[in-house]
Amino acid sequence: MHYLWQWDELAQHWNNNEFQEVHDWLNERWSKVVKASPAGDKDPDARFIQGLAFAALALYFTQDGNQEGACLLLDDALMVLPQYAPSHMGIMVEPILETLHTLRPAISLLGPDDECPFQPFVYNKLMFDRGQYQHG
Repeated sequence: MHYLWQWDELAQHWNNNEFQEVHDWLNERWSKVVKASPAGDKDPDARFIQGLAFAALALYFTQDGNQEGACLLLDDALMVLPQYAPSHMGIMVEPILETLHTLRPAISLLGPDDECPFQPFVYNKLMFDRGQYQHG
């Protein structure tokens, strides 16, 4: 399968801390992959996109004071994304994993509705190989 996506659009949302928009962007692409692939939601690219969406929602939830939801989604992202390291579809996965591994122990000590443990919220930016817009 070939995808031609503008990762810079995703990176702009991610790097501007617009994680709800990141989730929506990823969900649109995930739906397209699932519909186009005979493997459906088991397609490796669909799983990768889902892992990114888990990470984005975890980052959104921790900033929104939903630490319980953030922990659940962090765990989901950490189950999916390591199998795609160091990169997949041109997205650099290692910096995302580094952020998730830093955040997970910090929020595990918090109450379900506590504030984000990092103020200001600093995380690794989304990086991608500009020559890898296409994946086959």
